Amino acid sequence: MNETEFKAWPVHMTGPPGQNPFGALAELAPAAAFMRDSAGRYVWANHAYAHLYGTTRDAVIGRHLSDLDEPADVGRFLAMDQQVLTDGKSVRHALTYRRPDGSSAHAAGYRFPVHWGAEHCVAGIYVDVTDYVRVMDQRHRAEADLYALRDQSGVACVRLSPDGRVSEAGTATAEILRLRLSDLTGLRADSLLADTPDRVELLRAWDDLITGRRRSAQASAVIVDGEGWQRRARIRLTTVGTTAPGVRGVWAVATHLGRRLQTQPALTAAQVRIVALLAAGRSNADIAEELCLSRQTVDYHLSRLRVLLEAPTRPALVARAYVLGILSPQAWPPRSPTAAHPSSPV
Repeated sequence: MNETEFKAWPVHMTGPPGQNPFGALAELAPAAAFMRDSAGRYVWANHAYAHLYGTTRDAVIGRHLSDLDEPADVGRFLAMDQQVLTDGKSVRHALTYRRPDGSSAHAAGYRFPVHWGAEHCVAGIYVDVTDYVRVMDQRHRAEADLYALRDQSGVACVRLSPDGRVSEAGTATAEILRLRLSDLTGLRADSLLADTPDRVELLRAWDDLITGRRRSAQASAVIVDGEGWQRRARIRLTTVGTTAPGVRGVWAVATHLGRRLQTQPALTAAQVRIVALLAAGRSNADIAEELCLSRQTVDYHLSRLRVLLEAPTRPALVARAYVLGILSPQAWPPRSPTAAHPSSPV
């Protein structure tokens, strides 16, 4: 029943609630209902209303509003009663009241004029929404914390829709990606990934998340920003809304960002193996024997690697390989983060 329909009242009740359909219905309704005269004295209340005050309906009927509510609330409620009686119209609103234990509670409903016999009274019917208000308040606080984390912490994070587009991002992420926030929102996330073996692994993890086979995943990727520069990242993916009707989105958080580079050097499998063996402390002779190469070929590859990685010495070659993500910092013996050791050089 909407407010317009209520305005067709006041209701005429000629006797106790048990003798009319409205009273019989409201008597056992789960919503709290009451009726007060113009002086603020209860002429009727149902069980649900009495329960709000931790008492029985018989203990409420005949008592004044001031016997049940706090003085500050009494004045407010009586003023609302008088407004209804004066205007002769229903009022829909939400209110806050104090429970007998001192805790704050919330209710929402209608207050409207009725006739109880010859008396002009005010009736009200309300639903306790305390739990709903509390949950919504917690949600708003959580959202505020999330927005602060997203926009002010400097953490690169985006929320992705199930079709892989950026649905939510903060200013920090836009700055890291060298994009305007308006351009980032709606962008396909895979357009930000370089075409590397990591990309295949990341997309495979994405499929597992969207189809519900996994709730979270970690993967490496090379991110390409709006200016064409690249940086290696470790990305944590977590699904959002995994109950019916399915996954509503995925949060992607970069837990580690490497150095920003103009290009990612493309190395052959043999060069990667050479760098890995170099990082393991192997000599040129050991590397040549391991890969079945001549010493001259190893020297040539090392010379090329110094140019490609801009590293003049052997320690610098190893350091640059880790910085660029060519070698995995979590693996020993040293190896590429995505590829197994090849059985023969390419």
